[in-house]
Amino acid sequence: MLTSGEDLVLYQTKNGVATLTLNRPQRLNAWTPALSSVYFDRLLQADADPEVKVVIVTGAGRGFTAGADMDVLAGNASGGERGDRRPQTFPLTIRKPLIAAINGPCAGIGMVLALTCDLRFAAAGSKFTTAFARRGLVAEHGISWLLPRLVGHAVALDLLLSGRVFLAEEALTLGLVNRVLPPQALLPETMAYACELATKCSPAVMAEMKEQVYGAYEQSLDEAVAEANRRMAASFVRPDFKEGVRSFLEKREPAFLPLPPRIEKN
Repeated sequence: MLTSGEDLVLYQTKNGVATLTLNRPQRLNAWTPALSSVYFDRLLQADADPEVKVVIVTGAGRGFTAGADMDVLAGNASGGERGDRRPQTFPLTIRKPLIAAINGPCAGIGMVLALTCDLRFAAAGSKFTTAFARRGLVAEHGISWLLPRLVGHAVALDLLLSGRVFLAEEALTLGLVNRVLPPQALLPETMAYACELATKCSPAVMAEMKEQVYGAYEQSLDEAVAEANRRMAASFVRPDFKEGVRSFLEKREPAFLPLPPRIEKN
């Protein structure tokens, strides 16, 4: 049964959280150019929605994503169309926190998808693999940049060169995922965490923190400290700082401002 473009990524919002569900369960949500394009569009939809503070990404059925659809790989090998021209690292440009709820197999480009989220919660027993070396492919889509920064140089090379399968429990010890949860608790616990961010944390500050963390990869310590000091001084005169202090003193939840409209760079 084919899934229409509109249904390739389901989109739901509740309590300030958008849940994006990859929706090709009959193929373990295997990645295609069409799925990639709809996913990126859904991310932009969440970024633009002032009611959405946090985004959860998960998979329908029993998998997160089992990697590239093998029919697509065969097409690429014969010069097939690659589709959407936005890079697979596009999610890193989304201003709101992205949390991957990894509910099952996470392989190949699925690993890239997970690594381009800011946090990763995984169901116990979920299987991970980079897979590329076993398909005759190099480390694709920026995973050679992302993975070492999470797990270190030697571990990244182990996972990339071997393409071996490892479980969520090992992924936790390696620092690849933040939490491992019982399968039935994965989405409720991820949603509870996301709702806490949406309720208690400033959207503008969370967006700035993402910029700081990813930007600091290319900065010296002195540069990062100087930028942090500049941002801190600016934050003291913003409404969110005053609201954060006031809500604490008044023992109530803060009412932070939503993010302004996204400005696209030419």
